[in-house]
Amino acid sequence: MGAQNQAPSKPPTMTSPKIDANQLELFAQELVAKLKPSPAPAAAPAPVARTVPPAPLFKAPPVPTRTLPIPPVGPNDPPLRKIQLGSHTVHYALRRSARRSHGFMVCDDGLFVTSPNRAPLDDIERAIRAKQRWILTKLFERGERRALRAERPPVEWVDGAQLPYLGSDITLRLEQAARSRCVYDADTRTLHLGVTPGLETWQIRERVKLWFQDEAKRIFHERLDLYAPRVGVAYHSFAISSAGTRWGSCTVAGNIRLNWKLVHYPLALLDYVVVHELAHLREMNHSPAFWAVVGEVFPDYDGAKAALKKRSVEMPVVFPDE
Repeated sequence: MGAQNQAPSKPPTMTSPKIDANQLELFAQELVAKLKPSPAPAAAPAPVARTVPPAPLFKAPPVPTRTLPIPPVGPNDPPLRKIQLGSHTVHYALRRSARRSHGFMVCDDGLFVTSPNRAPLDDIERAIRAKQRWILTKLFERGERRALRAERPPVEWVDGAQLPYLGSDITLRLEQAARSRCVYDADTRTLHLGVTPGLETWQIRERVKLWFQDEAKRIFHERLDLYAPRVGVAYHSFAISSAGTRWGSCTVAGNIRLNWKLVHYPLALLDYVVVHELAHLREMNHSPAFWAVVGEVFPDYDGAKAALKKRSVEMPVVFPDE
């Protein structure tokens, strides 16, 4: 028999599994996720900085302590009395006299009360309480003035020292001489003082004080004679005083006293005090009628009062014992 002819067989065909569209999308998402860089770790929150207020350029000065002056007590003086006025303890010196009413005086040394001889203490304290606002105001003013004066150095009694005279400074010149006397040159505003051998500082000071007092007498006399006719009064006499608390005084009899230290101040302020005392010869009080009299001749008396108070605080310590 002969062999039979057969058709050649086809090679086997490779078949790929069918991929679902959903699987393809998941695969793409996984691939993108692997290729995407990892996000940087979240930074920790920054600490909250405290707000520190800026330091002041200048340190505020301490608040001054307000102190009330206390009257000095001598070896033969009665002890001081004290009274509570609000939150303040006030020490005062009590004096008795034949007067019928209570009188109050406030100076750099404190409060002085003058009462009738038979006035009971309760009555005196009631009178003080009735005036407590005025008393405390004056005591604080005097206490502050005293503190300011203590801070200012006194005048040094040397050649070239500056001394206040009628509102401005004059120059003291110490010159060797056989006789100690003062000569004032108004053109150069110079006070020449002859210094004799052995003259001490306190003697120089006292000699200059005498010159100031003589000047005060001369100027007061001129200003009283100038203003008395303008006020419409005639005074009987005048004298200088060294009072520590009053610039002037006037009696019913027409006797006027003026503080010689006014010679340190401007002439306009001295004139105000002169007019003030002359006006008392028409109104012996401080009523509106009195101030109307002052205003007739010295209209700006309020400004003069304020300026006198201000100047008295600023005035250098010329004579420490006054």
